[in-house]
Amino acid sequence: MTVLRDEGLTVEELTVWRMLRRAQVRITRHLEAELLVAHDLPLASYEVLLQLAESPGRRLRMNDLAGRVLLSRSGLTRLIDRLQRDGLVAREACADDARGLFAVLTEAGETRLAEATPTYLRGIRAQFLDVLNAGEIGQIRAMLGRLDLTGAP
Repeated sequence: MTVLRDEGLTVEELTVWRMLRRAQVRITRHLEAELLVAHDLPLASYEVLLQLAESPGRRLRMNDLAGRVLLSRSGLTRLIDRLQRDGLVAREACADDARGLFAVLTEAGETRLAEATPTYLRGIRAQFLDVLNAGEIGQIRAMLGRLDLTGAP
């Protein structure tokens, strides 16, 4: 297609970009479906619970959490509303900032996360890791590390 190549991208470059996007969407959809069927837990909810569990005090400021789970502030607010209704997350005011809020993992949230984690990890293994060898995993890590602008390990 002339329109796309006029921007300096080759057919191979476009193909690689599209393959990367398709792989990410396919794997994400698979993980989402498995978590919903086995635990009635959407992938975005799992990611929020996981981020909170891995944070000091099992809490994060809403702004920080939104950045970590790649959601808009309004999208995260709606998701936290649902998780709070389900008793998996609580909101707490920030002592040093009257306008700030923490999302806090509850005991019920920790239990739900623990139940869902084996399903999540099996999905990652089956859909991604099992089709690669150790050298390829290292190569992918190095390549994606060059693209990661967050500086996360």
